[in-house]
Amino acid sequence: MSLSGRPNTVRLVFLGAAGVGKSALIHRFLHDSFVHKYTRTVEELHVLEYEPAGSGKIRLEILDTSGSYSFPAMRELSIRHSDAFALVYAVDDPGSLEEVKRLRDEILRLRGGKSAPITVVGSKADLKDTEGRVLLAADVMATVENEWDADFVEASARTGGNTVGVFRALLQQVNLPHRLSPAVWRRRDTLPRPAVKKRPPLKKNNSCVLS
Repeated sequence: MSLSGRPNTVRLVFLGAAGVGKSALIHRFLHDSFVHKYTRTVEELHVLEYEPAGSGKIRLEILDTSGSYSFPAMRELSIRHSDAFALVYAVDDPGSLEEVKRLRDEILRLRGGKSAPITVVGSKADLKDTEGRVLLAADVMATVENEWDADFVEASARTGGNTVGVFRALLQQVNLPHRLSPAVWRRRDTLPRPAVKKRPPLKKNNSCVLS
């Protein structure tokens, strides 16, 4: 059973320092657009309908979390009840990679030292050295894949480059078919609608079908 506590439900959680682009990556995936204005996230839940070929429908939850230390209890709860983790850092911010390391340690601690399905995501991948990039993909990949036994991808919310690859990696880690249909690119036409179950105002549902 999913750690979310509900059958046929898989929860993916995005964690990382404030301002690294967690919300932007999710928004690009859901709506194929980039929001230039930064808005601080407390917690936001997106819900999709995922229907792998030859099997029943699966409720796919994408939890966007705060990068602030002001909500430790909320972060701990999200770790305990999620199935796969995207740990996001920005390629122009070495401190955000240190936060990813701290978050990985926290996940392993809360899971009793057991391995966890983690994908480390280098955000703002479109940045070149002359534009502020200081973290090279090859260096981070060596640590993540060889020492942490986790997955690694770089992606850019601004250009859309490899954003879908982030979600493919996460779905693969929870043993779900990860071939995303062209419906992904039509998510921009899906309007948010109120959740059936009442949630705090910042949480919303997006309903769409993946295959």
